Amino acid sequence: MKKILKWLDDNIELYICVFLMSFMTLLVFVQVVMRYVFNNSLSWSEELARYTFIWLIYIGISYGCKLRKHIKIDAALYLFPKKARPYVVLLGDILFIAFAVYITYTGFFYSMEQIQFDMRSAALKIPYQYIYMSTVVGFGLATIREIQTIIYRVKCLKNGEEYDG
Repeated sequence: MKKILKWLDDNIELYICVFLMSFMTLLVFVQVVMRYVFNNSLSWSEELARYTFIWLIYIGISYGCKLRKHIKIDAALYLFPKKARPYVVLLGDILFIAFAVYITYTGFFYSMEQIQFDMRSAALKIPYQYIYMSTVVGFGLATIREIQTIIYRVKCLKNGEEYDG
């Protein structure tokens, strides 16, 4: 069980992102071939590619947090004294967690509202709550990854080590 959890912790976002990107690319390729070779297009492929891309973006946010490669302004970080920089980065992580928790919380309730209205996409008739749930899943995973990052950074600070990213 520990091996499975370790594998999921190490790879889940990567494999989901690779699958979604591959699926989206294949879908768009099929649409282009249908349109320009067979002079006929699929009515649903663009919509499915769009929703796949939305899921890819939100899972990618979590993957970026896992790698500690999310956007930060290094030039502004270098305005602080060298000893204060790790604490500034840690503060940025804490602020991002607060943002991620807020987005997860509000996204969940917004997704649940979609159930009440029973709104569906135009071509595929996919209930919108499944599309809006990408925000909840992506930022929920990002929250978990940021907690892991903060634990890592605090351990490094306690041991007097420098950390990457």
